[in-house]
Amino acid sequence: MPSFQPLTVILCFTEEEAKNALVEVKARIEERGLTLHPEKTRIVDASIEGGFDFLGYHFERNTRWPRKKSMDKLKDSVRQKTKRSSGHSMSSVIKELNRSLRGWFEYFRHSQKSVFVKTDRWIRMRLRSILRRRQGRKGRGRGFDHLKWPNAYFGELGLFTLTAAYDSARQSRCGNH
Repeated sequence: MPSFQPLTVILCFTEEEAKNALVEVKARIEERGLTLHPEKTRIVDASIEGGFDFLGYHFERNTRWPRKKSMDKLKDSVRQKTKRSSGHSMSSVIKELNRSLRGWFEYFRHSQKSVFVKTDRWIRMRLRSILRRRQGRKGRGRGFDHLKWPNAYFGELGLFTLTAAYDSARQSRCGNH
């Protein structure tokens, strides 16, 4: 029989409420012949520095963002698709990249906006580095490269922009069309 591991976060206003909730949840779980995992069951004050990680997110001080391991996984995927020595056309690199970016955004869309701004900037730097290399230049895409290949250049090639997707999702959520 496969093991079943329910995943739950219970949010409370006070530590006392959290302790009472834990007692109640523990009693209900034990009624069903199950036990809470002793290392994974804990009370955390997410309003202070440190927070906690849960299902790929880091929760801290009323905000959430992808945990470090989730960001590293995305960056590794982007690095694989944006190698400076890539012989593929920029539009095909972007097309392949967009698949990963769309899926990643759909899962992490509830993160704070700064995550998407920084990640978009980093991705465009990777793409500019490919273009620099094709011109026989070394190094990362920055400085003058922003004038030569502005953000709009990548937009015209169809690059999925996390920040624009975030803004669009926020507008539709707020009822603005």
